[in-house]
Amino acid sequence: MATPRRFLPSIAALRALEALDRLGSASAAADELALTQGAVSRQLQALERQLGVDLVRRDQKRLTLSSEAQTYAADIRQALNQIAQSTLRVQAAPLAGSLNLAILPAFGMRWLMPRLPEFARLHPDVTINMSTRLEPFNFLSEGFDAAIHFGTADWPGTAALLLKHEQMLPVCAPDLLTGREITTAADIAALPLLHIQTRPRAWEQWFASHDIKMADGSSGTMYDQFATITQAALHGLGVALMPDYLVEQDLATGRLVALHPTATESPGAYYLVWPEARSKDPALIKFRSWLAGQAQPEDPLPR
Repeated sequence: MATPRRFLPSIAALRALEALDRLGSASAAADELALTQGAVSRQLQALERQLGVDLVRRDQKRLTLSSEAQTYAADIRQALNQIAQSTLRVQAAPLAGSLNLAILPAFGMRWLMPRLPEFARLHPDVTINMSTRLEPFNFLSEGFDAAIHFGTADWPGTAALLLKHEQMLPVCAPDLLTGREITTAADIAALPLLHIQTRPRAWEQWFASHDIKMADGSSGTMYDQFATITQAALHGLGVALMPDYLVEQDLATGRLVALHPTATESPGAYYLVWPEARSKDPALIKFRSWLAGQAQPEDPLPR
């Protein structure tokens, strides 16, 4: 069913409203939009007439938005961003298609990037644009077609493809062990532990898997990404609980040492997730089908 015209204001009027809300003054909005202040005011008046709602307070030539108009402007901002991203996607690859992909920094760099040359060779008609995101987000407001996600396959409104289970190892710099003997998992608890924001219960879960209750207030510092926590471990600041694929090179060269003989599977896993509404996107179908061939089996043995 077609949307009634009265519910579809002009882009120019909506841009004027959004700019006034974001910048706080008609003069700043006029400068950004390359209009006069009078033109901005007329756009807003036309919008008010079409909606039948007062949006703007006019006080001694100063324009401010009502609280309802501010909420409306925030919604409009998301819609304008989505229009701009969709337009960019069409312009970037009008014939072949493109895929806007959100990736996790460490997994994207160490696992996905080395595999992408094969996809580029098989599908030169598909352009993949990548940006990093550490947490789940709203697909509608962000404009991504798919994302690499760690956790469980429960992202609302999406479908998922398992990529890889995660095996965790406690590692540290050799110098941190000077004068210390580490023979059991309990010995590790006495060392300073390094924590990562996206996995706040990682150490607790690791110790529990070894029948050890983690003490409250365990020592250590917090880091936002694996890249920074790896550097902290390399410089002897503590023990990091790391995915084994991220520390293979540092273990092989002796820059880090493993404090447990075997890796322990994490409760989470890596997934490709995508909005169900985009399941039939041609570029996504090609990427998803190719990635399925790179993925780990659903129930690997041994676990």
